[in-house]
Amino acid sequence: MTKLNLFLHKLIHWEYWPYQVVYLPVYFQYLYYVVRTRSFFYFNASNPTIKNGGFFMESKKEIYDLIPPQYYPKTILIQPNDDLETILLRINSENIQFPLIAKPDIGLRGTAVKKIHNVEELENYFKKAKFDILLQDLIPYENEIGLFYVKLPNQPGKITGIVSKEFMILTGNGKNTLRELLHSDKRYLLQLETLELEYKNLLNTVLKEGKTINLVPYGNHCRGTKFVDASHEITSEMIESFNAICSQIKDFHFGRMDIMYQSYEDLAKGKNFQIVEINGAISEPTHMYDPKHSLWFGWKELTRHFHYMYLISKNNHKNGAKYLTFKEGVIEFKKHHQHYNIILDF
Repeated sequence: MTKLNLFLHKLIHWEYWPYQVVYLPVYFQYLYYVVRTRSFFYFNASNPTIKNGGFFMESKKEIYDLIPPQYYPKTILIQPNDDLETILLRINSENIQFPLIAKPDIGLRGTAVKKIHNVEELENYFKKAKFDILLQDLIPYENEIGLFYVKLPNQPGKITGIVSKEFMILTGNGKNTLRELLHSDKRYLLQLETLELEYKNLLNTVLKEGKTINLVPYGNHCRGTKFVDASHEITSEMIESFNAICSQIKDFHFGRMDIMYQSYEDLAKGKNFQIVEINGAISEPTHMYDPKHSLWFGWKELTRHFHYMYLISKNNHKNGAKYLTFKEGVIEFKKHHQHYNIILDF
């Protein structure tokens, strides 16, 4: 398949468009709320216990520390100057097993998230990383969703959308290589260059008929995962369960919880699941990226959730949560830009 065909595929499907284009109506909405709040950084108050409300430069480890430990995988924070021996001692002391997940503590849309199978891969990862890293137990559940939770002022919390994530799973036929199987789906083919860097000659492997392999075991849209709107799975029981769970996360009012789970029935009861991470003010209602949805639907969901964030921030500010000053916000943006470049260099 030619590069032109892939370009046309991305052009026709808005889910691949640059966020600067997708977010066009939100820019005007944002400026309106800036005038109303008299702050360029009002969103800082959306989740008062999360740095910058979770819009930028928030530490995943600090967010995990807000969550009751039974709801997320065992996690340790490693700094770039830690030696391998110390890291292995900490892994053993926390009883974290290989394979494990390594990812930046301050992330960037799935960049530098990697499944680590052994000590050699871990050592290679740390040789490249120039940022604080989280090492996590592999979550034992196969299914993943993004669940958007909103707690509006003086109202019970609600789930405003669920996105189901279909991983890049290839099924062998005993004839074609993994590389050839990738050509059967344009979504996967768009990831070929990245996969070649990661898997190299393994892509020439021919899988036995019926055997499967998950090439990207984390549900990130930028890494080839298909997002499917599963909002129809929301039930009153699920809302009640997550109101109870989120009430244990201090001052969490707005964001998307990425969750791995066993079944929707268990999830509705608040059991047999773990939180991969919580995204705050920067969260997208990612169920909008279902290929069946129009750009108009996406704009409606974006503006709806941006309005929720404004209402929550304004109310929290009234109750004592601070907005960032313009100077503080500019400093944070500069830090974010510097970190952005470090992560992209990984």
